[in-house]
Amino acid sequence: MSPSPLVEVVTELTSRGYNADREAVTLLARSADPADAISRVLESTAEDVLTLSADDVRAAVDTTPDRPHPSADGASVEPAVETATDTPTDGETAADGSGAASIGDSDAAPTPDAASTADDTTSLGPETTTIGQVDQTEPTNPSVSGGDIGASDAHQTGSPAETKGSGSGEAATSRGRSQSRAVAERSLEIGNDMTGRSTGTGEYTDFVRVFRDRYERLSRLLRPRVKHRPAEAVRSMPGGAEVALVGMISDIRSTKNGHRLVELEDTTGTFPCLFVTGKDVTEAVDELLYDEVVAIEGTLSEDAGICFVDELYFPDVPRTHSPSRADRHVRAALVSDVHAGSQEFRGDAWSRFADWLHSDDAERVEYLLIAGDMVEGIGVYPDQDEELDVVDVYEQYELFAEYLKEVPGDMEIVMIPGNHDAVRLAEPQPGFTEELRSIMNAHDARIASNPSVVSIEGVSVLMYHGVSLDEVIAELPSEKASYDHPHWAMAQLLKKRHVAPQYGGHTRLAPESRDYLVMDEVPDVFHTGHVHKLGYGKYRNVLSVNSACWQDQTPFQQRVNIDPDVGYAPIIDLDTLELTIQKFA
Repeated sequence: MSPSPLVEVVTELTSRGYNADREAVTLLARSADPADAISRVLESTAEDVLTLSADDVRAAVDTTPDRPHPSADGASVEPAVETATDTPTDGETAADGSGAASIGDSDAAPTPDAASTADDTTSLGPETTTIGQVDQTEPTNPSVSGGDIGASDAHQTGSPAETKGSGSGEAATSRGRSQSRAVAERSLEIGNDMTGRSTGTGEYTDFVRVFRDRYERLSRLLRPRVKHRPAEAVRSMPGGAEVALVGMISDIRSTKNGHRLVELEDTTGTFPCLFVTGKDVTEAVDELLYDEVVAIEGTLSEDAGICFVDELYFPDVPRTHSPSRADRHVRAALVSDVHAGSQEFRGDAWSRFADWLHSDDAERVEYLLIAGDMVEGIGVYPDQDEELDVVDVYEQYELFAEYLKEVPGDMEIVMIPGNHDAVRLAEPQPGFTEELRSIMNAHDARIASNPSVVSIEGVSVLMYHGVSLDEVIAELPSEKASYDHPHWAMAQLLKKRHVAPQYGGHTRLAPESRDYLVMDEVPDVFHTGHVHKLGYGKYRNVLSVNSACWQDQTPFQQRVNIDPDVGYAPIIDLDTLELTIQKFA
């Protein structure tokens, strides 16, 4: 069966790197010779136009219908980059996929294991493994391994090869790739998006609800592993009894003998748990953060007033976790921290990246995920105004939108906000306002909250800007988390199954009725930014990627000793989950 005129128009437009609104597609499909009509429209349209409107079509061709309406029922036409899962009806605009993915843990309950992670796919310390096949067979690209790019850009042994993007002079020859993208095969859904669902008012009851929701959801991951008893029941048990508790950490302190005392709290009360110096389990206390949920097993003291801890369990990623993969060879680019408007914004590097996306080498890169900080913002840190190239925040977003137009028009784009963006600072951050969305409307980009779970052809990507990485790195020992190895800190968040567990610290958290920061499902890919460092690695088969930035070192960063990695674009093959790093700066 030959494709419908609508599909022919959509395919031809996408092959030339263009998008079109519904009415424009309808008018082109109705014309006597759609291919000729498309050519005439593109010849008469300004070079910077990537999304064709109905007015563009009417200005270039006779729109008198010379053929029957291509839709049997007269329904409005889907735009060129509509995903396969969206089914808009008459008069509807394209669905943004918000809330389409359900949030629920489908993993089988993990078997009890010790707190040690020595046999994890990637340890939480310096040892990392090859980023390739998750079954640990020899990957197609054996040179790609977990690692980081340091300030000197001196790659470690086995680091990924760099590929320079095409220069601006090559843009004309690279645009309009020979092979059209498989638009009809695409599938993109966004889950855990809280945009428009904020209920917090800052009242006491809001805090109670969010903590209770966190406890209930994370405790469900831990209770199958231990014979949990509520704190109230443990207090009535005899001395010497073996007990197990699932609780939220309300206090961590050292005793005069050097032991570590942790207060665990559940919905019935608190109970003190002692980690005795010299036991292997005591070393894991250094990984604990306030307000995270853990489970312990131990023995009550003779007076039953304290529990001596023998085992500590985190919600964690199951050791048996097996990530999903796409059914076809398709790739996604992960970037973050563009910082348009800064004097140090590397627009030249971004343009080389965009040119590369138009090239045949990137023809399978059909998705672009941007993890926050589209612009530099205003008043984010002291004296920031002295470091701005564009001082009006709306003009900053207009500048970003112009650079976004440089990428191929048929790409699926998902964006979440960051701490420099013009949204509330408290997490979860809702997606941008309608006014900002109208500015950043290039290529029908989808906008979701921070964090969000994006399902791309069956591969789930947890997108989180990453402000809490600062707190994890500050609180944990350097061998567990550091700025030079951001994926170590990301592994800690996976272990805790929460993207920002510590409440009341440097990370601003909003008291919602639901804790949108809990990882109910284990993602296949964990994507962050914020720290401006490139880092990647696997933890129990979850690929973690911190995607660096597009901004050179600012005077503020120099004062606080941040040496950024600039102009990197991690590219994931969604059918294998192999990672390639492209460099454009």
